[in-house]
Amino acid sequence: MKEKHVRIRIEQCLALAKASNCPRRQFGALLLDPERNVVLMDGYNGGPRGGGRLCGGEECLRDVHAVPSGTRMEIGCHHAEMNVICNCAASGVRMQGAWLFVTGEPCLMCAKLLHHSGITRVIVVGGGYAGANGVEYLRAHGVEVESVDGPQDPRIGQPGFAQG
Repeated sequence: MKEKHVRIRIEQCLALAKASNCPRRQFGALLLDPERNVVLMDGYNGGPRGGGRLCGGEECLRDVHAVPSGTRMEIGCHHAEMNVICNCAASGVRMQGAWLFVTGEPCLMCAKLLHHSGITRVIVVGGGYAGANGVEYLRAHGVEVESVDGPQDPRIGQPGFAQG
């Protein structure tokens, strides 16, 4: 894939992230057919469909329960990668052999979903997620991971933030 197309897809992910209402961090993801350079599905992090503005209706459950960044990924919003996979499943879109562009490194939970859905390459905005992540899991299971430069996690350097 040409470098200009990679940059365009990253820009699209960054635009998708702006749709998120998450008060902690906004992520966007884009699933692509690499052979035809066609977008198959997109997603961003947020609360459950029809469940309110945030993951807890009108409040962030991670804030309510004082969950430290980079931990307990099962609490909180649906991740952008998770939304892409769920949207594909609901729409009958095949993921085998697809590439995923995402504006941060997938957490371990999402990495498992990406691998098992048949996605073969993940392109992430480098430095985008500063917690325990699933990059090594993806690589260990044959998924190519490429990091590209992009915006840094705004939490880095804040008092009390432990980069994982």
